[in-house]
Amino acid sequence: MRYAVKLIKDGGAYVASCRDLPAFNSVGESVEEALHESVDAIALVLQWHMDKRRLIPEATEKKRGEYWVSLPALDVAKIGLYQAMLGKDLRKSQLARLLGVHAPQVDRLLSLTHSSKLEQVEDALAKLGFRVNVSVEPMERRRAA
Repeated sequence: MRYAVKLIKDGGAYVASCRDLPAFNSVGESVEEALHESVDAIALVLQWHMDKRRLIPEATEKKRGEYWVSLPALDVAKIGLYQAMLGKDLRKSQLARLLGVHAPQVDRLLSLTHSSKLEQVEDALAKLGFRVNVSVEPMERRRAA
């Protein structure tokens, strides 16, 4: 899962914005730092959507002058679990019963700031009829297209 981010130099800093996530903002002293900080900022915006039980915004194609910012695999799996729950109109309490766990454990499975084990998220997804598919690809060069 990745989103296109635009950087604008403002004085000595680079300010990041994302067309697909209007609430997103981030800043860094260099291009690398701004893009690195953008990962956490994107996760915060997506966590807000999850907390409010809103749809996760679709990422559109990158435009000229933008950079791709990819989320970590664990975050992608957690967002996938959340989307699977939405698709099945499943509440956290229902997922807790299905998994045989307490509600706080489900909260942690859906928290992008908690370091759950990927296997736990995979198990929860399997109970809902989904699986995680991870791929490895070359990193994009850090220059705008």
